[in-house]
Amino acid sequence: MTLRELIEGVEAHEKTLTVFDPEPGAVESLREHFGDRNLVIECASADRGPENYAVLGRGDEFVTAVSVANLLESGRRAGSKTVDSPYQPILDHLDETMFTSYDRERMLAASEEIEDRAFRVASGTLHAGFQYPSNVEPQREAYERLGNRGDLDVHVYVAPGDSIDSFDDVSLHVEDCAEIRRSWFVAFDGGDLRENMCALVAEEREGTEGFYGFWTYDPSTVDYALNHLEATYPADSNEPTTTGT
Repeated sequence: MTLRELIEGVEAHEKTLTVFDPEPGAVESLREHFGDRNLVIECASADRGPENYAVLGRGDEFVTAVSVANLLESGRRAGSKTVDSPYQPILDHLDETMFTSYDRERMLAASEEIEDRAFRVASGTLHAGFQYPSNVEPQREAYERLGNRGDLDVHVYVAPGDSIDSFDDVSLHVEDCAEIRRSWFVAFDGGDLRENMCALVAEEREGTEGFYGFWTYDPSTVDYALNHLEATYPADSNEPTTTGT
């Protein structure tokens, strides 16, 4: 499975957020709040039950429910796995909902969530692809700090472009293939705990602006990404190759 196929697999499982008996402006606020996510937001009415609450579903499957007030609580950074958030039940299931049109600033912010977790755990393996040397060069100091952190094994992937020097304590993979040129990813295997596993996987698509992809804290999804990267771009792959599509 390629990274594109993984993105398409998540994309195929579209979710719907149904808001029952909303307060004025609630649906519009939710659509604005989740405007960069591939999420259908609908309005409905119930004969009984609480008002102004939202139900997350996938097809005919009920996933979870939460009050709109909690869901719209301000001050949370998109993509963060904040412990004890009042709307964590929704975030737990939205972490594999597609995001659309993320610019590089937002991609960097989302990447930092995973990098910070890897730094705190200080063990395991972190894989990061930033397309071209010009994108990762500003992150050199941060990634060398990660590579020098405890027992953390760090791999950085770029396509050929501007010249790039090797990193201290980081395995550099220069891969001449379309997947590395169009993909931005950060994947962490969690060290010794699968509950720490997380990944951001996105790509640039022709004819669209920004990046299209998802983040996830689901171990099985992270495993797919890690297994693909490790099998396709082995650890001794530090010279330009034609691997991948």
